[in-house]
Amino acid sequence: MTPRLFHLSSDNHVFPDPNLALNDPDGLLAIGGCLSPERLNLAYQSGIFPWFNEKEPIMWWSPSERGIIDLNEFHVNRTLKKAARKTQPIVTVNMAFDSVINACREQRINVEGTWINQQMLQAYKNLHELGYAHSIEVWDQNKNLLGGLYGIMNSGVFCGESMFFHQPNGSKLAMWALVNWLKKHDAHFVDCQLENPYLTTLGAKLIPRSEFLTRLNKAQSYEIPNSMWAPQILEYIYD
Repeated sequence: MTPRLFHLSSDNHVFPDPNLALNDPDGLLAIGGCLSPERLNLAYQSGIFPWFNEKEPIMWWSPSERGIIDLNEFHVNRTLKKAARKTQPIVTVNMAFDSVINACREQRINVEGTWINQQMLQAYKNLHELGYAHSIEVWDQNKNLLGGLYGIMNSGVFCGESMFFHQPNGSKLAMWALVNWLKKHDAHFVDCQLENPYLTTLGAKLIPRSEFLTRLNKAQSYEIPNSMWAPQILEYIYD
């Protein structure tokens, strides 16, 4: 199979084989299409994700090496444990999705611009309303939002999209809570898409696309419990 760049139509939700992505580190596969819930769900089930800036066409990616966190390999250092003990955070699920995604956007837009443009913002809010996009929120005892993250889960894999912090370790506490929540429900792993130094400190690693797609395919048989993403407070999540 020869790698090539595909152009998608808005009325056809079919994606090309992700193995046909261009031979560059990020793996650009296709341009165009739309951000409908149907297309986005198919993309994540196929190991593909959108990533583009304002005024650019929609671009779809399948990296040659994928960043993931295996749940049993998540790294909790002493600093993070100390932060949890000192802050005694309150962790919630899907109780402030809009606040989380807006904070993720705002944290980056003043520094380097953001790929969470208005199209993406609305698309993931739509997915949340349909029960596919989820947030983890971390609050202090005064109900101030310390940090959080959001992502997509339509199989046994949580596809992380973005995280933010308002206080040091806020996003790390959110990721730690997510990993423990996924472990409690026997989920498979976290898809981080690309590797970066921040995620590496938490245990993220790179695996070849072929291995990622094999593991993703196995995760399709996972049945997400109805109660897993109901809005709730997570008790004893750091135990």
